[in-house]
Amino acid sequence: MTSAPAVDQLITLLTGRRFTVLTGAGISTDSGIPDYRGPDSPPRTPMTYQQFVSDDRFRRHYWARNHVGWRHLRRTDPNDGHRALARLEQRGLVTGVITQNVDLLHQAAGSQRVIDLHGHYNEVICLNCATIISRSAMHERLESLNPDFTREVGDVEIAPDADAVIETTDGFVVPDCEVCGGMLKPHIVYFGENVPKARVAEAFALVESGDALLVAGSSLTVLSGLRFVRAAHKQNMPVAIINRGTTRGDHLATLRIHAGTSEALTALDAAL
Repeated sequence: MTSAPAVDQLITLLTGRRFTVLTGAGISTDSGIPDYRGPDSPPRTPMTYQQFVSDDRFRRHYWARNHVGWRHLRRTDPNDGHRALARLEQRGLVTGVITQNVDLLHQAAGSQRVIDLHGHYNEVICLNCATIISRSAMHERLESLNPDFTREVGDVEIAPDADAVIETTDGFVVPDCEVCGGMLKPHIVYFGENVPKARVAEAFALVESGDALLVAGSSLTVLSGLRFVRAAHKQNMPVAIINRGTTRGDHLATLRIHAGTSEALTALDAAL
């Protein structure tokens, strides 16, 4: 439950300011997508880029799990937190959203300026020829090659990147690129992989275009998000953080609210 004094402080801090928003997995938990590092989240070890490209067993394991998880992710809907940010943008108060999520829920809620820092779940890229295909097309190929797989695994736990917790993936068949025969990979940034420089520069520019930075639902554990908090702090820009549990940027925050994002953002939207 978000305390009234905490929300009042957030409203006071952001009143009269245009602000950029940085979001993480915590903003999507109310849409049924679990986060990585929340207080109630089980330990997770996401696959690294090096594991994916260097070992066909890891690659098969990833695609098998993703094949199941993707069906869940594409059926999720934006929640009140996503919709509140979209309304704040429409009124000219939010300059834009930088998200560490790959779920496209900000766009589904109506946000117009969204930087998908880590890419998004609905595209697949060939690492050899750079051909990009839709995740739907990849799904059809995976389904054709593994017709009984999703029925056999049943209900499973889903992670934020469309990964599904499946123990056995032996026998799962992964297709190659139809253009060149190269390796296919989800068009998202893996752990151990760098965010494209142009995307990072765009995100920094978006932060600088606002008068404050609001972090919603991110533990800021990885540098890809924390660097924007550091940049705002260095420019003496107010930083507010809404998150359940501690974050790596707490010492840089002007205001820290331990709460869920849907309730806090809805209250902020109603007050500004």
